[in-house]
Amino acid sequence: MSNDVEHAKRALRAELRERRQLLSAAQRESAASAIGQRLDDLVDSLGARSISCFLSTTTEPGTRDFVTRAVRRGIRVLLPITRTDGLLDWAVATDDDEVAEGLFGLPEPTGEVLSPMAVNDVDLMIIPAAAVDRSGMRMGWGRGYFDKTIGSMEKCPPVYAVIYDSEILDSLPREIHDQPVTGVVTPTQTLILSQTRR
Repeated sequence: MSNDVEHAKRALRAELRERRQLLSAAQRESAASAIGQRLDDLVDSLGARSISCFLSTTTEPGTRDFVTRAVRRGIRVLLPITRTDGLLDWAVATDDDEVAEGLFGLPEPTGEVLSPMAVNDVDLMIIPAAAVDRSGMRMGWGRGYFDKTIGSMEKCPPVYAVIYDSEILDSLPREIHDQPVTGVVTPTQTLILSQTRR
């Protein structure tokens, strides 16, 4: 059973990755701008003063301008740093755009490193995803970092995944460790999908 789910996820991730690579630079730029505006509105509507976000890769829906704006607005932004043990350390974002290459070639911050516990203080988590289904179940890219982080939090804040509109699916293959998200932010909408965190 678990092998079937893994196989289904792997095939779906490959398809989603390919779709993202087909987007033009103009489409990406337009999506990043729209998503940034929606994220600004989400932060304001929740009154969030401390958030976690991620530095988008070239094929992910863009978050970098949003992060810079949030920092300049005085919001504390924690950015993830991957570790070999499957946990995430965190660094406080600055507006200087300095980025290093992390474990998997992902962009990561260069600031002072904080422990995995640092994320427990945020009012909102903004995380990457490959897809999210209409029940709020999220599928990541297969390394389990965010599932592990969310699953270990005592008091989890609202969690929103940033995806493209075509990545909201009716249902997703799921495994026991998969964690739901509160909602999604896409270029055209901010959608609440799940009321319960656990």
